[in-house]
Amino acid sequence: MNTVTLRYTPWCIVLAFLAGVAPAQDYPNRTIRIVVPFTPGGATDIVTRIVAQKLSEQLARQVVGDNRGGAGGIVGVEVVAKAAPDGYTLVMGTSGTHAINVSLYPKLSYDPLKDFAPITRVSLLPSMIVLHPSVPARNVRELIALAKKNPGQLTYASSGSVQYLTGALFTSMAQVDMVHVPYKGGGQALPAQLSGEVALSFSTVVSSLPHVTSGKLRGLAVTSAKRTPAAPDFATVAESGLPGYEAVSWYGVLAPVGTPREIVTRLNAEIVRALKSPEVRQLLLAQGAEPINESPVQFGDVMKADISKWAEVVRKSGAKAD
Repeated sequence: MNTVTLRYTPWCIVLAFLAGVAPAQDYPNRTIRIVVPFTPGGATDIVTRIVAQKLSEQLARQVVGDNRGGAGGIVGVEVVAKAAPDGYTLVMGTSGTHAINVSLYPKLSYDPLKDFAPITRVSLLPSMIVLHPSVPARNVRELIALAKKNPGQLTYASSGSVQYLTGALFTSMAQVDMVHVPYKGGGQALPAQLSGEVALSFSTVVSSLPHVTSGKLRGLAVTSAKRTPAAPDFATVAESGLPGYEAVSWYGVLAPVGTPREIVTRLNAEIVRALKSPEVRQLLLAQGAEPINESPVQFGDVMKADISKWAEVVRKSGAKAD
């Protein structure tokens, strides 16, 4: 009896192992879908399609974007959280869906850390503090001084939770009182600022630069930790008067938890390779998105840190979503 056990146990182990790795060795053998948890035409959608097109070339398999917008990205993210962990259904997560939503939505239907396997972030999207020309401040220090001199008088626009909390972090760290004015979208927020209805905003670099260049708005600084290649002439908020300030949106690819490690490793390598290509880098920078790549572990660490960071900002601001 013991002899039979010794003879067959190794083969059982081998067969079980082969059953687990076979899908990974054959990957990919069909279309890969990257769910975009927002409507078509936005920054998340554009970044996803740039990356997907290059991946299709590299993998010789079709990689497509699938827009599933709704509820601040929750609808699309839920689709992937419940998908089979086989590497064929991924999501382009954002700092909103996988960091901020945890604190913003009291009953979030997914856990960014427990329900997903991080693959890599693909880009950073810094914002820029932009003022209406009538505001008498030429730099961040002057803006802070002006706000302290006139508490509750300066207004800042937002068209989403990320922009709002970027401003909330600024007011908290600078210890100033500015009034938040929410708009349903950028199509309403931008005209309001151009007309002088609001004093300033924390808008994406790509949407701000044309109006700063034309002189219709005044750009003060970018919100990233380092100067961005998308706007190299602008200093950061941190080096302009508010040390330690950083508020940047990011986009990153994630798979459902349980996806085989071999598939996660393969996807990480292929996405990093795509991001290093000159054409992808150029296309992303044209959108104001700074290419970035990292290991799955590094991406996971970023999510953990950002969840804690934004939870504190949400707590201080009192913001809550329905």
